[in-house]
Amino acid sequence: MKNEKILFLSLHSFSLTGGIEKVCRCVSKILSDLNTLSKNNHQLLSLYDDQPDSKYIDAKSFKGFNGKRLAFLFNTIRIGLNANTILLSHINLLLFAWILNKIQPKKRIILIAHGIEIWTELPKWKTRFLQKSTEVWAVSEYTARQIQKIHHLVPAKIKILNNSLDPFFSIPAGFSKPGMLSQRYQLSSSTKVLFTLTRLSSQEQYKGYDQVILALKNLPEDVIYILAGKADEKEEARVLSLIAAHKLVHRVILTGFLAEDEVQKHFLLADLFVMPSKGEGFGIAFIEAAACGLASIAGNADGSRDALLNGKLGDFVDPNNVEELSKAIAKHLALPKSAADALHLQKLCLNAFSFEQYKTNFLNLLSN
Repeated sequence: MKNEKILFLSLHSFSLTGGIEKVCRCVSKILSDLNTLSKNNHQLLSLYDDQPDSKYIDAKSFKGFNGKRLAFLFNTIRIGLNANTILLSHINLLLFAWILNKIQPKKRIILIAHGIEIWTELPKWKTRFLQKSTEVWAVSEYTARQIQKIHHLVPAKIKILNNSLDPFFSIPAGFSKPGMLSQRYQLSSSTKVLFTLTRLSSQEQYKGYDQVILALKNLPEDVIYILAGKADEKEEARVLSLIAAHKLVHRVILTGFLAEDEVQKHFLLADLFVMPSKGEGFGIAFIEAAACGLASIAGNADGSRDALLNGKLGDFVDPNNVEELSKAIAKHLALPKSAADALHLQKLCLNAFSFEQYKTNFLNLLSN
């Protein structure tokens, strides 16, 4: 690692809050730590960001381009020619690595593969470049299998690098429900809370919150559903219409975007995290829930299996089967949630998905 110089390319790292951006922030922190330890100059270039978050990387190691593609390309070539390794956060950055490869064919190129962005057919040049010149670090076993199946990469070119908690994610020391949130949502002490945290997008209707809303009809009246996350206007209108159609307005709360300091509190408020997705590459929200001592229900048809440690952190259901989902929720809510159970889940999660473990796994793959 002593003579290693990494150029990390991202679309967004600090200006959005999705799962891919969370991965980018973790990688940024690793590169920053390496710079401090070895006096190297690993760098992050972000196509759409403006400024870095200094918690993760200092300004000297970061440059943002506000969507200026030509300036991004020029700097990628200028800095990339002196780098040993080009690390890509997204398949849409492959063109820039391809151009560098034409200039320096032996340069090491690594792509972090997340989920739906790489589960579909690609232009032939991208597929050939992946097959011949690119290492792929997949965030889950499911994503790795999809890449092999769709793009015909040999298994040896694909490694698994599960996602992790953010290095600054607040790990709770206790598991009591926050009274301030109970008051905000006017919840009684007997109310059971289902919780989902995700982006609500009209372009990505695979997260399963529709199924949770439908399952709510089969559950007792004291079970309510908090659906949190930024929603586009079209999707918010559709979800509100679905809630109204099933006469569940009094049992479903849409919070909109949650600030980071509110996320942990909502996990602690909840009795169960539910996201029966059909298209999750990994599902960082599942491990955030577990870090707060909260069990999850996930879909059985995507990368959620890695995030739930194959069932140690929750259960899997057919994401298309509302009755199965209802029964799984009812089973969990019928079991008393003790502090010892919550602590056990938290320990399992931290052992597998802490940032320090991620950093170790990342550096092991890099050194190989």
